[in-house]
Amino acid sequence: MADAEEGLTIEGLRAAPGGTEVLRGIDLMVQAGELIAVLGPSGAGKTTLLRVVAGLEAPTAGRVLIAGRDVTSVRPGLRNVSMVFQSYALFPHLNVLDNIAFGLVVRDVKRAEATARAKKAAEMVQCGHLLARRPGQLSGGERQRVALARALVRAPDVFLLDEPLSNLDAETRAETRAELKALHARVGGTMVHVTHDQSEALVLGDRVAVLVNGRIEQVGPPDDIWSRPANIVVARFVGTPPMNVLTADDGLRLLDSPARSVAPPPNSIGFRPEAVVIDRTADDPLGLVERVDVIGEDAYVYVRVAGHLVVARTSREVRPAVGDRVGVSVKPGHLHLFDADGRRIGS
Repeated sequence: MADAEEGLTIEGLRAAPGGTEVLRGIDLMVQAGELIAVLGPSGAGKTTLLRVVAGLEAPTAGRVLIAGRDVTSVRPGLRNVSMVFQSYALFPHLNVLDNIAFGLVVRDVKRAEATARAKKAAEMVQCGHLLARRPGQLSGGERQRVALARALVRAPDVFLLDEPLSNLDAETRAETRAELKALHARVGGTMVHVTHDQSEALVLGDRVAVLVNGRIEQVGPPDDIWSRPANIVVARFVGTPPMNVLTADDGLRLLDSPARSVAPPPNSIGFRPEAVVIDRTADDPLGLVERVDVIGEDAYVYVRVAGHLVVARTSREVRPAVGDRVGVSVKPGHLHLFDADGRRIGS
């Protein structure tokens, strides 16, 4: 992988569109050729981050470097970035070929060259057979492919993707997600893909940056984000249902955990629903089942234990019923320990 300065570097970025600070000191380094997924809830600042990188919003502090060049004060048209929007932003009066070629034509690329490059980009995203159609004749997935082709045709230094799959139905989204991952493997471009969809981020990203309330809480490989959350914010955000988090005193008492010997002692203890073991034959069942949600082959069991609601993920075949008394424990090695500031303790 190329040096980071050849990709995208964001340093100390702050932004306050409309007078309200949305980005609160963002540091992020995207390697050349890397696809990084920025994951965060609505209002976290994801779109603002992309708009600042693209030059559509001015930061109040910090700087943006693209391919080693400081572009913080450079106007959008000179940054050599391509942006794919959630709304596709296709021209309804132009056919697919002209939509893809539009960015080249307005930059005075000769028509023959623009057409050839547009056709090549269309083939890369599997919409070459749609060139004569207009956007109104396309499905949502087809429009998204056209938007991707329009971004590809310019050969930008950085691709910015603003929740490009969110308007698609579940089946089309899964298909397009797989195509986008394969496309990145072929093209090798530097891509920043923002999304609120956890599965999308964890599947697509070479790394994932978790953005919450205008701050990046953790950056790392998808497996680290899931299995080694840097703090309680990440632990509670990534996962559906979210991680169970108890105070250390309650967690140690209820679970009789080996975490008692940890130094410094934890302030909070977390464990994912997948790590919870429900025992319907326990001799001293401390849990009362309050709710059971069955989703396909899985069941999410909500158990009240000494005043705390703990969520467990079980198979539908072994799920208890509402009102049952059950034992509750956590699989060895699946506890997450956090200090008084909510930061992860240990590895």
